Amino acid sequence: IVRAKQDGHEKPADSLAVLIHGDAAFAGEGVVAETLNLMRLPGYSTGGTIHIIVNNQLGFTTPPEEGRSSTYSTDIAKMIQVPIFHVNSDDPEAAYHVLQTALDYRQEFQKDVVIDLIGFRRQGHNEGDEPTYTQPVMYKRIREHPGVRDLYARKIISEGVLDEEMVESLMEERMRRYENALLGAREIVARQGTEPRIPPAFEEPEAIEIVETGLDLAALRSLAQTITTVPHGFNLNPKIVGLLARRAKMVEDNAKVDWSTAEALAFGSLLTEGITVRVTGQDTVRGTFSQRHAAFHDTETDEEWIPLATLASGHARFQIYDSPLSEAGALGFEYGYSIARPDALVIWEAQFGDFANAAQVIIDQFIAPGKEKWNQSSRLVMLLPHAYEGQGPEHSSARMERFLQLCAGDNLQVVDCTTAAQYFHLLRRQARQESSKPLVVMTPKSLLRLPDAASPIERFTVGGFLPALGDEGEMVAAGVDRVLLCSGKIYYELTARRKKLDDRRAAILRVEQLYPFPKKRLIDQINSFPNVALVRWVQEEPRNMGGWTFMEPRLRSLLKPDQKLDYVGRPASASTATGSQTIHQMEQRQLVKDAFAD
Repeated sequence: IVRAKQDGHEKPADSLAVLIHGDAAFAGEGVVAETLNLMRLPGYSTGGTIHIIVNNQLGFTTPPEEGRSSTYSTDIAKMIQVPIFHVNSDDPEAAYHVLQTALDYRQEFQKDVVIDLIGFRRQGHNEGDEPTYTQPVMYKRIREHPGVRDLYARKIISEGVLDEEMVESLMEERMRRYENALLGAREIVARQGTEPRIPPAFEEPEAIEIVETGLDLAALRSLAQTITTVPHGFNLNPKIVGLLARRAKMVEDNAKVDWSTAEALAFGSLLTEGITVRVTGQDTVRGTFSQRHAAFHDTETDEEWIPLATLASGHARFQIYDSPLSEAGALGFEYGYSIARPDALVIWEAQFGDFANAAQVIIDQFIAPGKEKWNQSSRLVMLLPHAYEGQGPEHSSARMERFLQLCAGDNLQVVDCTTAAQYFHLLRRQARQESSKPLVVMTPKSLLRLPDAASPIERFTVGGFLPALGDEGEMVAAGVDRVLLCSGKIYYELTARRKKLDDRRAAILRVEQLYPFPKKRLIDQINSFPNVALVRWVQEEPRNMGGWTFMEPRLRSLLKPDQKLDYVGRPASASTATGSQTIHQMEQRQLVKDAFAD
């Protein structure tokens, strides 16, 4: 949030990050180390963060000697070589002095500072616990302790700063404020009534709105020229020359536009419209699959050239950074950034979709329920490379089923689009649509370079993202008796198989957006074939994963009584994928074959 404010219209000096920790969490939670590591990184630095550790010397019932191997809970901060102050919380003036010193240091050196404020919680972990069960000796000493308020009152009375009457008056005034706040809260509850109210069931939204996001051909060509014209005197890597030539040709010669070029055009168009674009992730600048190449380095001087940065208009900026090898800390950072900059397109990309596993707590606790918990909106985009190409169980699945399980109350958008134009319109829609909610995209790997996934330039000039796509084969509607529904890469394998079989009985429909579910559009597309008796959901993932468990009840609700629903895909599995390339290919051939079986 602080970095977003510093990057926005406010002056950087006006924004300071303060993080408050517990001592057990500071030593025990790995995300603390991930966050500390961001201190001096270009994409994440906030000019120094003040870390205040409220050190009550317990982690619920776990004493320090069982919660960490280090002497101090702050020892993890030694990794970034910053000042660490240990302060007795019985001495408020010492704490104040340390805070002033910390602020001066931060302003001078733009680095973090850690303040370890050592005290206690009189009533145990949650102020209603019984701490003597597990820490009897320490809590005997705490019961005998007068408390910091009394200690400081005695000090200032003895020094003549205040007399006893003035101290009592201050305490009484403070207690009245607390009591009045409590009375006010009780009055609000009384007005609302004592009977609990169960909120009405949420009616699942219908994905019908098509946001117009096309650009005219002249604008697309201007963007393409800018991002493919090398500055005079810049020494480009010879392998990149062909890439830029192909990108320019795609737009100039009305050839098909591939995935990465479509992305660059989407980013560039938003920048010219005054919208900041921020993209981060592991190896994101080049792209995990050597597809993006958002920045180029002079082979002689190592000078960096970022073509998209030259397109930014007004206050807009193009920011793209390689993140540290972190998921929870990095994704949490981008979620906070997106909250503070709702006017920007903020994107976090996993190196492979599977790696989002390591950020699941951020997704489960913040991103998915943010609207319901705090009425907190966010336009954050998560790009999660997903598809089964035989790369094994750690490089195949972005766990689509987990995101779909978290969908309720119109809180997320989950998309698995299949063409470059759809991706172009999707990114533009996310920045342009009125509603503000996170977008989860199952992005491709092999489709990045698959010719069939590239789109004609005219698909970029009109229309917008479509949540479902109809059959593009030359089918006679009356001759179709079955519909294959799918999402993502498997579509191209199904169409190749249908062509090989010269099958005229099976229509293939693509569900590009799984949530919000495009019910009406799918009904219309299925009903366009009057003699359909069988609808099959086809997926690459195991039966207990992917889209099936989410789609099954929704598909049953839209089919006619005489239409059968069937599943084709891998059998249920504890692992997302096999580790054998040979077995993968056998499974893939079989499921594609089964999709067309009687």
